[in-house]
Amino acid sequence: MADPSRLDAGPRATLVLVRHGESTWVAEGRFQGRGDPPLSSLGRRQAELVALRLADPGSELPLSEHPPSGIWHSPLQRAATTAEAIAAARHPPPPLRSSDGLCEIDQGEWQGLTHDQVRGRWASTLEAWRDDPTTAQAPGGERLLEAQLRVRDALSQITAAFDPAARSDAQTVGDSMAVPWAIIVAHDGVLRLALMALLGVPIRRFWSFPFVLCGISVVQIAEGRTILRAHNVAHHLAPLAAFEKPSHDREGAL
Repeated sequence: MADPSRLDAGPRATLVLVRHGESTWVAEGRFQGRGDPPLSSLGRRQAELVALRLADPGSELPLSEHPPSGIWHSPLQRAATTAEAIAAARHPPPPLRSSDGLCEIDQGEWQGLTHDQVRGRWASTLEAWRDDPTTAQAPGGERLLEAQLRVRDALSQITAAFDPAARSDAQTVGDSMAVPWAIIVAHDGVLRLALMALLGVPIRRFWSFPFVLCGISVVQIAEGRTILRAHNVAHHLAPLAAFEKPSHDREGAL
């Protein structure tokens, strides 16, 4: 049986992983999962800034000068709104492609509750989830292995679009095809699983790969290998530092 933690590298491509902006539930310290709160006012500004950064990546981000092939995103509105902002910052805007496989990990009965409420009712389960999320999950929630499989399927569909035989928008530089790239806008838990699948890291290391709100990570696929070229780049959010309130986004909630 194939190792579910490893994704076949596929054709040459670059994937840009972006977590959505702050939602109203993140601001209130609530578990999100499949809940669908909108972006907060701070989250909308974060989305605008990451959009501007990706519209002009410059030398710090190892990206092609050509436009991205598309923006794949979770259908939940905090990710969809962030993806829409990124698309709107480019002219012409790249196609937006919603993918159910990029939805956040279902947090069952914890969704919409504050950290204190969850800690008060399910202290031992919460501790187990933070200690080893491969063996524990929220009551009525999604097992991490199940989430990993659907995220891997979503990644396979995205990377399949980079197959030269399937591309109608192939651009060339000299005699060789330019390396295509795409943007994936999703959630902390899903992006952790995506990065581990791309790098072949076992999911027991789940908590080792956090994604900051509207941070940028870059994974390069080339010659059968995947290379993490950048992770959690967030310099573009510096203008918000004076206005950002202490975040609840460090509690092991998704």
